[in-house]
Amino acid sequence: MSTAHPVATERRPWTKGRIATHVFLALMTFLWLVPLVYAVLASLRDYQYTAKFGYLSFGGFTIDNYITAWTEGDFARKFLNSAIITIPAVTLTLFFASMVAFVLARFNWKFNIVMLGAFTAGNLLPPQALLIPVFKMFQNFEVPFWFSESGTLLNSYWGLIAVNVGFQVGFCTFVLSNYMKALPKEIYESAMVDGASIWQQYWKLTLPLCRPSLAALATLQITWIYNEFFWATVLLQNGDMFPITSSLTNLSGAFFTDNNLVAAGAVMVALPTVIIYFALQKHFVSGLTLGATKG
Repeated sequence: MSTAHPVATERRPWTKGRIATHVFLALMTFLWLVPLVYAVLASLRDYQYTAKFGYLSFGGFTIDNYITAWTEGDFARKFLNSAIITIPAVTLTLFFASMVAFVLARFNWKFNIVMLGAFTAGNLLPPQALLIPVFKMFQNFEVPFWFSESGTLLNSYWGLIAVNVGFQVGFCTFVLSNYMKALPKEIYESAMVDGASIWQQYWKLTLPLCRPSLAALATLQITWIYNEFFWATVLLQNGDMFPITSSLTNLSGAFFTDNNLVAAGAVMVALPTVIIYFALQKHFVSGLTLGATKG
């Protein structure tokens, strides 16, 4: 009875180009990790100790910065506000973008490219250039008082959600339409033979196949909308409705700023997006690399 011997795999030689690539990646990793590690260490140290001995010293470790930041920054309320804004905005963005992308990818009609260009062109406009028109439009857009306490879209969660959806749906449409075009047409032909309607082809066939790309976009959109603060300061007039990014400004005094306290607040603000990234990391990476090997 013959025994199978493992085949030795040949290792790639360490060429100058490969060494340079690894050195470059290691350097970039170091440069990215230094501020993150510095912020975490600063958040765990007492400000009086670091002010006396410097940040390069070792000691003065405490968790009081996190307790103080949570209380003074009103993190519990601001985290809830960010969830109220981010979850509907990301859900609506991906839902609308997937519907538009499905139409653009599966149907050939006269204004197909024009429509895709219109959606994509919206992302080329800087938000600052649209500040006054959007503010005036929302100020004059009357809604029922049960929808908004101000009677307009100003100072309303739904107004801020609408702005985020409007600015993000173009990018998501562009990404999803390109991915949907790469799906085999034979599966749609088979679905049509089986009597599947357009809605069933979209809901039961296309969306499950687009799960990796949707997960990748969801990770990006959650990060962008969660960290967005520009439109919140423009459209929200009640400080109690501000998202979590405003909590960091509450930790900065007019004449004195405890940098260790701000570092603790920054770590808490970044923690949800880090958790979401690691939870969706597998789908995120696969979504970014889809189609990379297709000729």
